[in-house]
Amino acid sequence: MSRIISVIVSLFCLYSLTTPPPIAAADDDDDGKLNAYDVLKSYDFPMGLLPKGITGYDLDKSTEKFHAYLTGTCSFSLEGSYQLKYQSTISGYISKDRITNLSGISVKVLFFWLNIVEVVRRGDQLEFSVGIASADFGIENFEECPQCGCGLDCNSNGQVRKIITSSFVSSI
Repeated sequence: MSRIISVIVSLFCLYSLTTPPPIAAADDDDDGKLNAYDVLKSYDFPMGLLPKGITGYDLDKSTEKFHAYLTGTCSFSLEGSYQLKYQSTISGYISKDRITNLSGISVKVLFFWLNIVEVVRRGDQLEFSVGIASADFGIENFEECPQCGCGLDCNSNGQVRKIITSSFVSSI
């Protein structure tokens, strides 16, 4: 479950900044505007919360509501057993060390797809919540962005890098 949460964390961190239009690409644009990954960093989150391929983002700085965009859905597995899925639009509210009301990122736990609804940074740990349960992961697991289709390790051997996590803890 914790691996699923880490994948979900990567996905729902696809949050972005700045106000419309959503045209910021993966790299700084010609105007020097921050990209979605830089925006994550400005809120004290690692860029690996978002997969590679974010095509744009927008952020209403007055409400902290954000949207991040992919050209389509994005899914991948971690360690061959946990699956994450990002919708083409990821949204939520972002503030320093906290992403809330997250939508567009889900993780498969056993036979069920659960939405990641919140991500909180506490020191060197990220806590991912699916509502009734949460899991903590070391921030070092999110230093690089996962890639749609193959996740964190897209080598020709098909193996996925192991993620160090704790197990889900029920909040009930």
